[in-house]
Amino acid sequence: MTAPTTELTFAVLDISPEPYAVTPILTARVGVAAIGDDPVHALVLRCQVRIDPMRRGYTDDEATGLLDLFGPRERWPSTQRTFLWQHATAMVPGFTGTTQVGLTLECTYDFEVAAAKYLHALHDGVIPLQFLFSGTVFARGSGGFTVTQVPWDREDRFDMPVAVWQNLIAHHFPNTGWLRLRHDTLADLAAYKSRRGLLSFDETITSLLSRQEIP
Repeated sequence: MTAPTTELTFAVLDISPEPYAVTPILTARVGVAAIGDDPVHALVLRCQVRIDPMRRGYTDDEATGLLDLFGPRERWPSTQRTFLWQHATAMVPGFTGTTQVGLTLECTYDFEVAAAKYLHALHDGVIPLQFLFSGTVFARGSGGFTVTQVPWDREDRFDMPVAVWQNLIAHHFPNTGWLRLRHDTLADLAAYKSRRGLLSFDETITSLLSRQEIP
């Protein structure tokens, strides 16, 4: 088996919502270029998508929303670090030269997930993303069939507009959000709702928040 002569590079071209998906999904359109003599028979693409918060500035309102993640502004030089958003995979069929592939990014609105909390805190501007590519390349050339790994240094950065995320969430969860509660907390909340004759859990929590503390 001869050494491979095909090298791959990757570039994120665009990120957009999937309009007909049942759950919130973004699709990253990734351009793949094969530099070399041999055509690519197939590519199993893996990608680690990370958020790089240091690549943008924040308003005071946004900083308040990020307090749980990074603490007050004076601590940001030591607390703001690139962190994982998600892993994504895709099968790329054979090609020669260049091709494009859609990378599915499944999104959650669970505020206990650091990425969702970060994204919810942003009001405008961009979301600074980092894509770290890896995977397996199957090539067939004059020397025979080869199987190689995508080098670990293949990466790209993409600044996704905050509006893309906001529109995706507004489409699937209009004017709502999600909180995860323990079973006993949820049972107590349901009991309080029944005793007060309240119609929804939203109304129940509003009632609890509006109660005056008795000294």
